[in-house]
Amino acid sequence: MSDAHGLQQNAATAERQDTFAALFAQLVMQQSNMALMLLGKVAHPETGQVVKDVEAARLFIDQLEMLETKTKGNLNKEETALLKQSLMTLRLAFVQEVESPSPQTQARSEHTAPPAPGGQSTQAEEATPSLDPSAGGEEEHRKKFSKKY
Repeated sequence: MSDAHGLQQNAATAERQDTFAALFAQLVMQQSNMALMLLGKVAHPETGQVVKDVEAARLFIDQLEMLETKTKGNLNKEETALLKQSLMTLRLAFVQEVESPSPQTQARSEHTAPPAPGGQSTQAEEATPSLDPSAGGEEEHRKKFSKKY
């Protein structure tokens, strides 16, 4: 009878491990999908609208990095590969989003000219692009984000 009881315990333990593996994969995919949605790569499932919140997306990526660090050596090959691939994809999407100018910023810079010193501008001044490096909108945008993945 002890052999039958031992087999039942082994089967229950294996089933529990399978359940945990599935839950871990679900957690990683859930965090990844939220980060992709907040990076504007995936539309919101209920509204269908594209949402962009880079700082919130960074939080989800950081949480996955924490999981990777805290679970190092405790995951099987499939779990490790899923986590590593998810992080690689999210980091690439994050960098692309941070380094690409937003359409609103790009449209604003095309339609407005920097004001001339003294408050008045001539047509020649409006037609000439500013060569002042401190006036570069894209350079300023890149400086706001110091953490790169």
